[in-house]
Amino acid sequence: MEEQTVHREKKRRRLAGWAKIVIAVALTLAASTGMWCLLLGRSGLAMVQTYLLARFAFVEADADLDKAVDLGLDAFVQGLGDRWSYYRTQEQYRELRARRANNYVGIGVTVNVKDREEGLLVESVTEGGPADKAGVVPGDVITAAGGVSLAGEARGKGSDYIKGEAGTQVVLTLLREDGGSAEVTCTRATLRSPSASGKLLEGDIGYVKLDNFYSGSADSFQKEVDALVEQGAQALIVDVRSDPGGYVAELEKILDYLLPEGPVFTQKARWWFPSVTQSDADCIDLPMVAMVNKDSYSAAELLAAQLRESVGAPIVGEPTSGKGYSQITFPLLNGGGVGLSTATYCTGSGCSLIGEGIVPDVELSLSEGAVMGEKSDDQLQAAIDLLRK
Repeated sequence: MEEQTVHREKKRRRLAGWAKIVIAVALTLAASTGMWCLLLGRSGLAMVQTYLLARFAFVEADADLDKAVDLGLDAFVQGLGDRWSYYRTQEQYRELRARRANNYVGIGVTVNVKDREEGLLVESVTEGGPADKAGVVPGDVITAAGGVSLAGEARGKGSDYIKGEAGTQVVLTLLREDGGSAEVTCTRATLRSPSASGKLLEGDIGYVKLDNFYSGSADSFQKEVDALVEQGAQALIVDVRSDPGGYVAELEKILDYLLPEGPVFTQKARWWFPSVTQSDADCIDLPMVAMVNKDSYSAAELLAAQLRESVGAPIVGEPTSGKGYSQITFPLLNGGGVGLSTATYCTGSGCSLIGEGIVPDVELSLSEGAVMGEKSDDQLQAAIDLLRK
């Protein structure tokens, strides 16, 4: 009997041990559920709940949940009511990162599709790029790519035949300036796309067009301005028309490079104190004019506004949108990315552009048929006239 009694006591102890485990698991689940409730709230938990119901209870077992999640995340971000926040799918996010890196895959040529009926006229060749290594030079006409003629109406789609994945090859048929022909093989590669381009105008006026504020843009901009100063530029036009903006770090470098000592940029994040960026005393000591249009956003607006605030540079063009919010793009577990407005920003003196934008000193729209940066550009001519006064 004693033995039997001992056995039952051991069994009861074992049951008590399992009970402790069950209780521990239950308490852990309760604690974790409570934590998620605190973090997500009812609405956040409802989103998780809906996904789980769709995955395990929805009648169509092969429903495309990834597509549903993409649509749901896009709608959620739109529901925030902030026009500057966004969601990008995995493919869109990959393209976004490549674009912001200011990289492209190609052979390193700039072509003119209008002037030569025979094909694409090469206007410039990237030094050290695939085309340069293959012997392509400015003045060559690309008459065929991969055996496909690029003459006549095919010129408009010529770039499509030249593009391709990095590491692949394309055979180009060239018409040389001396009338001879040649075939060269170019191996496509990833190349850096310069953000800025410049030229010296009549009257020793330097003109710099800045396309964006993405990776390397500050170095590209400084290189162009330095070259113009060395060529004898006595004044400078900074053109940020149709510039979508970009990275705060690139903007701060450009502001510091151009402007004299003083505050040039103020930013206030949700959970932190305002930060003020100061420019040092080194600057470009030239008269300046900034150019904007309705498609100048974010850093482009701030740069023009700060040029006017710091050195009295007049602004030519169209009123801008008035962004005033900076975003951070957060990578997501599904391979996509969500960009959320996380801070507001303003000029060094604290002037906000939110909802106001820039009202140019000379308000002027680009004439129909005019080309930015060319002689037909009446906005550019207005900027030149301001510097000549």
